[in-house]
Amino acid sequence: MRQLTSLDAQFLAMENDRVQGHVSVLGIYDGQTASGRPLDAALVRDLISERLHLLPTFRWRLAQVPFSLDYPYWVDDGTFDVEYHVRELALPCPGDQRQLTEQVARIIGRQLDRSRPLWEVYVIHGLEDGGVAVLTKMHHAAVDGVSGAEVMSILLDDTTGRDHEPAHTVVAESFPSEVEMFARGLVGLMSQPLRVMRAGPTALPHLDDVPTIRHLPGVRAIARSSRLIRRAIRNGGSTAPQGTDITAPRTRFQARVSPHRRVAFGSLSLTEVKAIKNTFGCTVNDVVMAICTAGLRSWLDECGELPTEPLAGFVPMSVRTPEQQGTFGNRVSVMLTELPTDTPDPVERLRRIKEAMHSAKERQRALPASLLQDANHFIPPALFAQAARATSRLAGVRGLRQPANVMISNVPGPATPLYLGGARQRAQFPVSGVLDGIGINITVMSYQDSLEFGIVVDRDLVDDPSSILDAMRIGMQELREAAHAHTPATPLHRASAHAGKATS
Repeated sequence: MRQLTSLDAQFLAMENDRVQGHVSVLGIYDGQTASGRPLDAALVRDLISERLHLLPTFRWRLAQVPFSLDYPYWVDDGTFDVEYHVRELALPCPGDQRQLTEQVARIIGRQLDRSRPLWEVYVIHGLEDGGVAVLTKMHHAAVDGVSGAEVMSILLDDTTGRDHEPAHTVVAESFPSEVEMFARGLVGLMSQPLRVMRAGPTALPHLDDVPTIRHLPGVRAIARSSRLIRRAIRNGGSTAPQGTDITAPRTRFQARVSPHRRVAFGSLSLTEVKAIKNTFGCTVNDVVMAICTAGLRSWLDECGELPTEPLAGFVPMSVRTPEQQGTFGNRVSVMLTELPTDTPDPVERLRRIKEAMHSAKERQRALPASLLQDANHFIPPALFAQAARATSRLAGVRGLRQPANVMISNVPGPATPLYLGGARQRAQFPVSGVLDGIGINITVMSYQDSLEFGIVVDRDLVDDPSSILDAMRIGMQELREAAHAHTPATPLHRASAHAGKATS
């Protein structure tokens, strides 16, 4: 058995009747394989069954510790009911984009059954262009962005197929009894003081950098006091950096979410984004952040809700080492960065984003890679879910600092075509989730020559997230036009100055 880390367990604890803890990927495929076989649930079931030995996360079942004395365990069930996990449905005619997004929103709004391995695959027929959509849901307790991509790389091929492998025997673990799990919980209970002592020196001076709690009353004071104590012990030597002062102004997204979602999908040219990057001497991620910032600025302004202060964004990042590749679970941290929605000039926004992202990355390097996990050790497992619910109740409360306005994630993807059982993948859209106090999530994944955007919002907060996507396309056009006005490799600060002269 494999025990969940405190960070893995946090994605279970965060779930309630309104918040889901899974992440998803929506692939759009040709309707049949190169050999002419239709892409349907039977093909997907056969494929998953053949590669069962390569998919441990598809075999894992949760084993809870009685009374939540310790973190849960994954038990390798050895097999699963593939008929249950792989489902099939069809859109009504005409099967347009709106109908697909509505169906995806309904599916991601339902939680996974914790008595079974925490994943589902939906094969969706009836798309108006003859394609087939395949939506894969996986719980965040088992995978993060990088390990989720590893799972998809097992299911997908970079050719029209792969050599048939001989069947591998998977040795199933017997599911433990309540008595056995209670005994494990008692052992874990005795080790908890040691966990806290180990985590204290690492986590306490940085508590105001933990995204889920930094906005709560008293956290800053605890972190500040811990830094002073640490500095005194070291006789005035170097100490931990102070927590960031970035705050999130209030928008409609800083509210408690409902159980229901809306989604929007769209693609932008990766080639054009790279051209903008080369012109202004920044990174692809800087340009992606600028596009998202421009879209949010324009959309909020049109709604008459644009704050005078810049927005604040959470940006997840992987801290997975090469040795941890293929181990699944969560190896992530979160950067907090300023999104200059208060700036009307697109090049100036890009310049400020470049500086803000550089500063955030430098700050992240100074923090322990295990900070999110270590901070959780101060909460006994028995109180984990209650603490998560209490934190959720504070999200969106007026008068309290809010953690962030939006979650933005950029996941590198494959540059070559992929195939599902021989059916060519046309596009691959990421679908993440929203939280209390952060009612919008923008996730981006590259695929071949495209950047694939997936926007998820709470249904009660936004009527149509495709309007945000349209605003992001306009932001991309602004940057493209600004790039055409300057010579390649123009330093960003000089380009911003030229842009200012051109608009005056």
